[in-house]
Amino acid sequence: MELAIKLENLTKEFDTLIAVDSISFTVNKGDIFGFLGPNGAGKTTTIRMLTGMIAPTSGHGSVAGLPIDRNVEELHAHIGLLTETPGFYERFSAERNLEFFAGFYSGIHIPAQVEKYLKLVGLWERRKEKVRVFSRGMKQRLALARALLHEPDVIFLDEPTSGLDPEAALDVRNKISQLKQEGRTIFLSTHNLSEAETLCDHIAVIKTKLVAIDTPSGLRNRLFKREVIIEMDSVKPDLFENLKKMEFIISARHDGKKVIIEMEDVEKNRPILIKSIVDSGGMVQNVYDQRHSLEEVYMTLVSENDYQAHS
Repeated sequence: MELAIKLENLTKEFDTLIAVDSISFTVNKGDIFGFLGPNGAGKTTTIRMLTGMIAPTSGHGSVAGLPIDRNVEELHAHIGLLTETPGFYERFSAERNLEFFAGFYSGIHIPAQVEKYLKLVGLWERRKEKVRVFSRGMKQRLALARALLHEPDVIFLDEPTSGLDPEAALDVRNKISQLKQEGRTIFLSTHNLSEAETLCDHIAVIKTKLVAIDTPSGLRNRLFKREVIIEMDSVKPDLFENLKKMEFIISARHDGKKVIIEMEDVEKNRPILIKSIVDSGGMVQNVYDQRHSLEEVYMTLVSENDYQAHS
């Protein structure tokens, strides 16, 4: 798999404060990569290093095959950045703002690109209006257009839906999904865990140091056992005791009319388990896997990291 981003022991210190502590990971080309962590965890500092805005204290990084601490102008030609609080010239129109920022890039046809990306974010009909009358959601979409004008390979989004109403946030998320379909690599820093779970192929959790990295399902499986929930009309004691004796059952408990089972090879043994219940006279009403949210995964990871740091 071709890599879009690579970090090797990347570290940033501000005087005596270690903001980012020797983090290493890679991001595959074409992925949406979620970057999660509490406030002060080093997320924005990492993005600022990866986009060439500040230099690392030590370690190395590359984006789109280019080093992050040399020839920053070339790096900027291959990346786009949407910050949490994007700034515009409020007295200029949306169109004039994009024309101005497009002028920083060589080799692009400015009128065509401005039109293309204003249409992409749904602001073409509002292009002549001054930005000062735009809502926060409209400004965020305009900022996304600005980040895409030069058609970068890698796009960094720092809290792109922060403070937006649900409709505007959904619109931005849809645009992010569309960019992935175009083959772009998206580096997404967000506090919105459901957003990360919906959009991201892989997720890293950072708290100054790298806490964990995997797919959303991989993180779940590492932290939580896979359990099958069986809802019944009632759970008879003798039936429950017989279930616990089945050779592939690792653990079993019941909560009211629910039986919660951890078993070996779920796909193979779940039908055998259900048949055994029915043959024993049990009335099965529903069967499903216990699903832990990304929020539960995140809180467990951060809490464990706190415990390890103080133990």
